[in-house]
Amino acid sequence: QVQLVESGGGLVQAGDSLRLSCAASIRTFSSYNMAWFRQAPEKEREFVAAISRTGNTAHADPVKARFTISRDNAKNTVYLQMNSLTPEDTAVYYCAARSRNIGLYDYWGQGTQVTVSS
Repeated sequence: QVQLVESGGGLVQAGDSLRLSCAASIRTFSSYNMAWFRQAPEKEREFVAAISRTGNTAHADPVKARFTISRDNAKNTVYLQMNSLTPEDTAVYYCAARSRNIGLYDYWGQGTQVTVSS
């Protein structure tokens, strides 16, 4: 079974940076499209960023100027570099994977908490 494990979350102050990591136990990791989602208290889960198997990226408007998704296929890991964090970024961040290029994501991690204080 595919397993995704997020790490790197924590409590930071506004303006700080964090780098989240998602370690994937996938034999053919390089063939998977990866993404980050987040869910704040009392809000729906929302898309944050995605990176294709070929390295193309997409970032949601609220974070596109501050967050960067990347992947290291040699390490079976996807990253989310988050800069200039604000309290609005407080949420549980989830890693997701899918083998297809469109549609729903098939696999999800357990999430890592990011809390940004003012």
